[in-house]
Amino acid sequence: MKIASYNVENIFDLQRSGHEYKEYIPYSKSNWNDVNYKKKLKNIAKVIKDINPDIIGLQEIESLHALKDLRYALKRAGVYYPYYKIANLKDTTVKVAILSKIPFVYTHEIAVTSSYRYRNILEAKFKINNKDLYILVNHWKSKAGPESMRIVSAKKLKKRVQELGKDKNIIALGDFNSDYEEYEIFQRKRRHNDTNGITGINHILGTVKYQTDAQHTQVEPNDFYNLWYDTAPEKRYSYIYRGKKEAMDSILVSAALLDNKGIDYKIHSISAFEKPYLFRGKAIYRWQTTRSKLRRHKGKGYSDHLPVIAEFVLH
Repeated sequence: MKIASYNVENIFDLQRSGHEYKEYIPYSKSNWNDVNYKKKLKNIAKVIKDINPDIIGLQEIESLHALKDLRYALKRAGVYYPYYKIANLKDTTVKVAILSKIPFVYTHEIAVTSSYRYRNILEAKFKINNKDLYILVNHWKSKAGPESMRIVSAKKLKKRVQELGKDKNIIALGDFNSDYEEYEIFQRKRRHNDTNGITGINHILGTVKYQTDAQHTQVEPNDFYNLWYDTAPEKRYSYIYRGKKEAMDSILVSAALLDNKGIDYKIHSISAFEKPYLFRGKAIYRWQTTRSKLRRHKGKGYSDHLPVIAEFVLH
């Protein structure tokens, strides 16, 4: 079973909601129009088709309309996702969503806070080979905000895991806007470190304790293991910022997914999706806009993030 996470970099529909970023106001001078919208959908659909995941968590989808349009573009490309959901109870500019070939038992939105500065977490429960699997799709506060804001989301996620139960198969994935070793990186960036060195992804979720490959890791209940530790250090990235590779996106697993029973993570299967067409030179071939004051869409490129993929086996 293949599970992926992908920040698709702003899929906005062509309906005005009043919440759009300036360059995504439909039919304005920014050229966000039918031609460019279809091109964006087709390009992202190509990436997802080439991965062909059973379940994919998405970030930066504007609306249910946009998610359905992406699903239709995928169908036209030959991949069908009958089950889909977007976290749209809160009118944030972009939202998290999920596409699945496997039916949901239920989906549920976790409100991090009532503030629009925090995006809701999307929870989906699956029943696979009579085993329960929970997937929690995240998109935490960007680096425009300090670490304390990401900790708010981390605590809410942790609380939900404790409610579900420590023996459950839980995958938390998404754009955490945190490197897998954020606690080291943000020490150098004082404006982010407003928490005395404590980070959401490493300390609140417990990933800092487990830095060996998956085979040699015993995760304690209520902690998560970051799958990036199960591949070579040079492969641990999903984003390139000013020439430096960073792992802003992660797939985290609970102890139950490493216990050789029921559903299990397939050892060494974590990877970024690194097809040549997703790069221009050493940079990720993101969706292209002009550099003018009002950015105009060029109708080329994909996303500024690479998808992250992991495989799971059913015993």
